[in-house]
Amino acid sequence: MDSLKIQITSGRGPAECCVVVAKLTKMIVVEAKKNSIDAKLEQYEDGPEKGTMYSAVMSLRGANMNAFLEGWIGTILWISKSPYRPLHKRKNWFSGITICDSNKPFKWDEKDVRFETARASGPGGQNVNKVESAVRAIHVPSGVQVLAMDSRSQLENRQISLIRLKEKLKDQHRIEDVRIQQSQWQEHNVLERGKPVKIIKGNLR
Repeated sequence: MDSLKIQITSGRGPAECCVVVAKLTKMIVVEAKKNSIDAKLEQYEDGPEKGTMYSAVMSLRGANMNAFLEGWIGTILWISKSPYRPLHKRKNWFSGITICDSNKPFKWDEKDVRFETARASGPGGQNVNKVESAVRAIHVPSGVQVLAMDSRSQLENRQISLIRLKEKLKDQHRIEDVRIQQSQWQEHNVLERGKPVKIIKGNLR
């Protein structure tokens, strides 16, 4: 089964657009279930009115998700009178749906690690020993590397370097994940309102 996340955003539009976001989250759950896809609301930002959302992130898991999402990814136009401003003439309210790139699983394979040995130096430039006990672990795909010379044993330093390298890569993965997520949340302010991929007519109340 494949899994991915989508973001639904009002583009910082008015409260009516935030209602659309909230309604789309529920609609996608129902439609996904019909297609044997599990859809869950992961996180959201409350909108200006009760029950509304500026933005929401949903996780989807199942088969043939590309076919399911084909009619959803892009700008959604919802045609309805305003539930908050009865005399308002505008009836077109927009929201946007995009696929999130963040939250990709952390991948670790020791086969991607290359080891180099060197003499471990002690205080004052004195050698800890005469053999090359220090171990440098290099993650070949990314070039990230760490040095371990905690022990007089090359084998122990090898294990220590593996642990440190894995943790360092995890930290970098978390930082990158947060950066991507922040970038996507900034898309609240960017919404293309031309050529909607889906037009929905219905009362927003």
